[in-house]
Formats: sequence, C-alpha cells, structure tokens
Amino acid sequence: MKQRIWNLKLQPKLLLGLVVMAAVLAAALTPTISRLYRRQMESYYTQLAFDQASIAASLIDGDRIRNYYPSGEKDAYYEQVRQYLLTVKQAMGLRYFYVVVPEEDVMVYIWDAGTPGEEGVCDLGDTDAYYGGGDELMHAAFSPDAEETILITNNEEYGYLASAYVAILDSSGEPVALASIDISMDMIDQQIRQFVLLMFLVICGVLLVSVFAYYFYIRRTLIRPLGTLHQAALGLAEHSMDHLDDFRVDIHTGDEVEDLARAFQYMTGQLNDYIQNLAQVTAEKERIGAELDVAAKIQADMLPCIFPAFPDRHEFDIYASMTPAKEVGGDFYDFFLVDDDHLAIVIADVSGKGVPAALFMVIAKTLLKNAAQTGLSPRAILEKVNNQLCENNEAEMFVTVWLGIYEISTGKLTAANAGHEYPAIRRAGGGFELVKDRHGFVLAGMENARYREYQLELGPGDTLFVYTDGVAEATDAANTLYGTERMLGALNAAPERGPEELLAAVRSDIDQFVGGAPQFDDITMLAIRRRDTGTEIMKKRSVEPRLECIETVSEFFERELTARQAPPKVIAQVNVAIDEIFSNIARYSGATSATVGCEVETGRAILRFTDNGRPYDPTQQADPDTTLGAEEREIGGLGIFMVKKTMDRISYSYTDGMNVLTIEKSW
Repeated sequence: MKQRIWNLKLQPKLLLGLVVMAAVLAAALTPTISRLYRRQMESYYTQLAFDQASIAASLIDGDRIRNYYPSGEKDAYYEQVRQYLLTVKQAMGLRYFYVVVPEEDVMVYIWDAGTPGEEGVCDLGDTDAYYGGGDELMHAAFSPDAEETILITNNEEYGYLASAYVAILDSSGEPVALASIDISMDMIDQQIRQFVLLMFLVICGVLLVSVFAYYFYIRRTLIRPLGTLHQAALGLAEHSMDHLDDFRVDIHTGDEVEDLARAFQYMTGQLNDYIQNLAQVTAEKERIGAELDVAAKIQADMLPCIFPAFPDRHEFDIYASMTPAKEVGGDFYDFFLVDDDHLAIVIADVSGKGVPAALFMVIAKTLLKNAAQTGLSPRAILEKVNNQLCENNEAEMFVTVWLGIYEISTGKLTAANAGHEYPAIRRAGGGFELVKDRHGFVLAGMENARYREYQLELGPGDTLFVYTDGVAEATDAANTLYGTERMLGALNAAPERGPEELLAAVRSDIDQFVGGAPQFDDITMLAIRRRDTGTEIMKKRSVEPRLECIETVSEFFERELTARQAPPKVIAQVNVAIDEIFSNIARYSGATSATVGCEVETGRAILRFTDNGRPYDPTQQADPDTTLGAEEREIGGLGIFMVKKTMDRISYSYTDGMNVLTIEKSW
C-alpha cells in the first residue's frame, strides 16, 4: 500500500498531502480551542454563581433568618424569598439554589428553591451532611471577608456540580447563613461538546476550502508548468536531433519553475551544440581510425610475414611475430639475406607507442636494412644508424636494437646490442638460457656512441630466441611482471619445438598469466633454428604434373617417411594430403613441370610441392560449412580443408614464377 502511495503522480500526492495536513491541523486545533473554551465557560459559570449568590446574600435580610432558625416558623417574607430564589434558579438554569446555616456536622436548610414534590428539595429546618469537602469550604466562606472559592464535586446522589457560597450578614455584620448555588457541570460538558463539534466542523470547512483553493493555485503555478516541462522532455526524445536549435519551452510563471524551464531550454541548446561537436568528432575519429587501420596494415606489410620465409633454404628455420599494444606499434623485427651466405636478423623497440613510435620505427628499420645490405659489421651498422637517427631528433625518441649477422654455412652469429633485452639460446639437447651480452647505448640517444660485437656459434639443432621488453614486462591484474624466468620456463616446457610452435607456446603462456589485464606494451618475438644439414637435406624429385604420377609421388614420400620411422598413422594422413595437393596441380594449375621435396628430421616432416602453373594460393580458400548436408554444400574445398585439419602447418608462396606449397607434420 505504501508503495502504491509513493507511486502516485505529483498532483494526487499534493492533494492528498494538503488534505492530510488539514486533518492534522484540525485535530491539533480542536483540543486546544476546547481547553480554552472550557476554562472560559468554567470561569463564566463560576463568576455567575458567585454573582447570583452575592445578589441573594445582599437581598436577604439576615436578621429575619434568626427568626426562622431555630423556630422553624414561616411568614410572608419567607415565601417571598423562596419565590425569588426559585425564579432565579429557573431563569439561570441553576441546579440548586439554597440558603443554609453551617453547623459543626451538618448544614441546616433555611430556603431550598424548588417546586413541591421535586426530588432533593429540602424544607425549613431540614439538615444534610456535607459532601465532597464542603464542610471546610462552607465554614471558610462563613465569614464577612471570605475569599471567593468554588467547590467541584462529583457523586452519584447530586452528580457533577460546581458550588459557590456567599455569607449572608445581619445588621451587625455577622454572618448568619450562606447563600449557596450549585451549577451542573454536565451542562457545561454538553455545551463544550456541542461547541467542539461545531468548532471542528468550522475548522475543517475553512481548512478544506483553503486547501482546495491553494491546490488550484499550486496546480496553476506549479503542476501545469511541470507537466508542460515533462511533455517538453518527452518531445525532446522524439525530436529530430538535427533541429534542436528550434526547440522551445514556453513557461512564464515568474518563479523557480520558469527558471527551471529556462535552464532546460539552455540545456537543450548545449545538447544541440554537443551533438554537433560529437558528430564532427565522431567523423574525425572514424577518419583517424580508418587511417590507423591503413597504417597498421602498412606496418604489418613492412615486416616479413610470409612463412616459411625462405622455402629453398634448408639450413635454418626462422619465425617471428609482433602484437602491438595499440593500432600501430613501435616494436619491429626484420630478417633478410645480405648475400647467399649471410642472414641479417634485427629486433628493436622504439620508445613510446602509437603513431609517433610507428613513424620512428619505419625510419629506424629502413636505415638498419640499408646499412646492413652494404656489408657492414653489426657494430658498424649500429654506429652509422645511431648518428643518422640523432640528426634532427627533436622529439628525443630512441630505439633499442639487437642485430645479428648469421653466417648460414658455418652457423657463426656476429651480434651487437644497443640497450636491448638479453637474447636466449638453446643448445641441441639442452634448455634455453640467457646470453648476457654487453649492452651499448640506445640508438638516437647520443651521437658518436660506440658499440661492441660478440660471436655465438649455432650448431645443428641450436635455437636462438630474441624478444622485446613487452614479453618480460607483461603484467597481470595485480601488476605482477611476467619476467624472464617465466619466459625461460615457457621456452623450456617443450624446447624441441620448431620456431613457430615455440613462439606460440610463449604467447599462450603470457596470455594465461596476464588473464584479463590490458596489454600495455608491444609484444615481439623472433626465433631461428639451425637445421642438421649433414644427413637431412631435403630430398627432391621431378615429376610430370599428371594424375598418373600420383602413385609415384606417394611412393617417394612414403619411402622417406618410413626410413625415418614415421608412425603409420602419420604416413596415412600424409598420403591423403599428397593425393589432394598433387591432383589439384595436375588438374587445374596448367603446369608443365613439377617438383616434390621431402625433409624428415626428429619428429617432424616437411613436404614441399613446386610447380610452374598459374599462381594459386589454396590456403586462402574459404573453409566449407561442414554443418550443412552434402547436397547443400558448394562443390569443392573439402580436400584442402582436410589437409589443413590433418597437417600441423600449411604455407604458400609464389617465387620466381613458381608456386611453392609447404606442409609440415609432427609426431
């Protein structure tokens, strides 16, 4: 019920509140007025009693009273006084009007106004006991200079009475009797009840009239304007946001409601300005977002992203990844052949993030590659690029760089470090550990800085892992660092993995550690592994791209896998992939020559298909919807889909007019 009341609208709430207030005010005023009226009535009747008693005391001859008491004889004067007392009693509505002589224990009646046979009327000489403290009061009043005192009594015989006594004096001034008047208080209570009822009705009437008058005034000056404001607010939601400048609220009350309406009008104008500004900002933000998307795409395209990067080089396997913290980042990696026997490897981290870092990254990457391709040593490359970056570097940005030149034929790696993270190396059969090389100063930090070189020897099966500080400094929700120890633990969880699987394992461990915490820095990693070229060089065979040659191709791959003790299940899966890939070459490529290659190392096989047909990348073909029935699916695509699902990795490149498709399978 209480909830229903509070859910009322303002108008019925206000009316109900005013009515309740009127009722409370009437209930509070009525007892107060009643008490005042009672005191007034009691004072009036008390004074009336004393006045009538005093008049009677002054009119009655006190000397004659001695003749009536104690003789008990009546005369004409006696009857005259009795009639006077009766007339006054009836005219004034008195309960009793009598004259008594107070004795020690009783009072003796001289006159008692009343009609013959009236109950309780006494005759001359009758006596009666005092009641309700009347003994002391009547004797106290039996004095020429007695104070006016009222006696209030309430008993079953006489009822609720107020009694007044005035002494009657003889000619010598001595009191001989008391003129006594009893007024019924029941009459006063009745009058008070009638008065209270009338007063309550009058107060309620006046208050209700006032309440409704005030209600209509409030309705006109408050409720209606608020209703207008309410409708204006609803209209604002439905109003076209393109035309808020012509929106108006017409309220003229000359008070705070009008101020509120003006404030609402002002708010609407400000909202209109805000919407216009927001539209411009949103359009600008969308434009910047689109440009950032393009910038991110350009940045991603600048980094080597096709793997395997060198399909025809069996001596090493390399893989890298970069995940920016923002749309574009400052981290970068690069690797490229300086010549047929030297591979340059770069990983770097530009100070800051976002667009400025990305622009500085482009400059640094370009300068590093240009310097490396001239055949300089790592130390000379860093010194040259450092001085180039220091020129006009008003933004005071810098970049940390680890750069190595890897000699493919020998496995010798010459490297220099410009304030970058320590690399990690794993020797064949062992675990990863940090190479705590000597750092030089960051690039673009100080002109003419000097850097030192050092050399590492990568043997067959050895792996080098380099990274940016976004790996070690990844933090969880509690702001705990991931750290290099956890990184080494993730690397050593399965050290035999190839570079791609190795990087995926580290990234998965980072994601698991970080949880839902946001990424604050770019995460960039690169790994290179030297293969054993002594006995495991990829074996190749040229075949004609015809369907009849599928059996020959299958026998070639099966023979190599069996010789390296590949599980039968793996051989069966590889045969399915061979059938699908080579049949597509024979049917659709238009090739006139094809070559297949197979390289098997510990626990992994690499199969390569090369043809001179039309460029076609099967890895970009959309996967079929396997939830549909055979009759509902589009024809084609299922074979390549099965190859993707059964093989660990599939990659494509188009080099020197040749399609090169490489698949890998581990066991």
